[in-house]
Amino acid sequence: MTSDLAPHPDHRRPHRTAVTLADGRELYYYDDADSPLPAGRDRADARTLPPPPPASQLRYDPLLAEWVAVAAHRQSRTFLPPADQCPLCPSSAERRSEIPAADYQVAVFENRFPAFSGRLSDPGPAPTPYSPVAAGAGRCEVVCFTAEHDTSFAALTPRRVETVLAALADRTAALSADPAVAQVFCFENRGVEIGVTLHHPHGQIYAYPVLPPRAERMLDTARRHAEQTGGRNLYADVLAAERAAGVRVVAENPHWVAYVPAAARWPYEVHLAPTRQVPDLPALTEPELAALAPLYLDLLRRFDNLFDGAPAPYIAAWHQAPVHQDRQLGYLHLQVFTIRRAPGKLKYLAGSESAMGMFINDIAPEDAAAALRAATGVTNPDQR
Repeated sequence: MTSDLAPHPDHRRPHRTAVTLADGRELYYYDDADSPLPAGRDRADARTLPPPPPASQLRYDPLLAEWVAVAAHRQSRTFLPPADQCPLCPSSAERRSEIPAADYQVAVFENRFPAFSGRLSDPGPAPTPYSPVAAGAGRCEVVCFTAEHDTSFAALTPRRVETVLAALADRTAALSADPAVAQVFCFENRGVEIGVTLHHPHGQIYAYPVLPPRAERMLDTARRHAEQTGGRNLYADVLAAERAAGVRVVAENPHWVAYVPAAARWPYEVHLAPTRQVPDLPALTEPELAALAPLYLDLLRRFDNLFDGAPAPYIAAWHQAPVHQDRQLGYLHLQVFTIRRAPGKLKYLAGSESAMGMFINDIAPEDAAAALRAATGVTNPDQR
């Protein structure tokens, strides 16, 4: 079935087509609103697949007051297949993939090897009285940015980025309607150095059943700040202070600001934040989405231009407000960082970071901002 979507009333509305894969998982095609709907969107998945796995098990860590997901079925997930066996490329007469259509613009489907899912089962007994268990409810989805295998997010056109963002907004809204979901996290891992298992340009969406540790920590800090300042939003105050200082601002436009945080943990780390406080992607207006796309692309190209055009391994992570609590404390922003600190050198999370959580940055944030400002993204004239 095909319908037009508008998470925010004035979004340009991409076409959405929903289909069901052979094992019952859902897939959604998103096509630019200003282009004809391609043929073949209702093409059936002709594969024979085993049933999807049940939900993972959550185990509570009493020493850190955090939950850990145990998803043993993910050990068998696809790992760096050759291009002619990529499961995210369109299907052909010779080979069926996760995408039944022969071509697509943007596609989102439920992960075949999910860390969290709605297929709940008995989580089993607790390993100790101090470590209760729960079912890993929620959902994990894969977001395919393009049908092209040998490209990247930074090579997309601004119009296609708007369609990707509209898809993320639509899925955030849909997943947030699930009472079992506490947080919706949209992200992209890029580069084998980061740990990707598929080369095809794609991102993911995790709908967590609990607040992840970083989100919970940020929420607690924001709550204390609001109590101490008569209701002021912490991220809004930090963003205003960074804009006033100016030295760490990398790029901006009337709707968005990209800056290196004063206490950046990673060698090259940037926050991209709207100038208006909004809780999540569905709350963005069409002008904000349109202004976001070119700045997002410019930022990624700057990362790629840091070291003689070598593709940067990076994580791009959308921080959104929690679904059910303290949404007024949230402030949507994108965190982009690379683990590359110099040509041929990576920032490893060794003893201090991994064991104690104390980051040691090798590059001053002010120097990182200056380098990113100098690494002006070169825009292909055809990418308009």
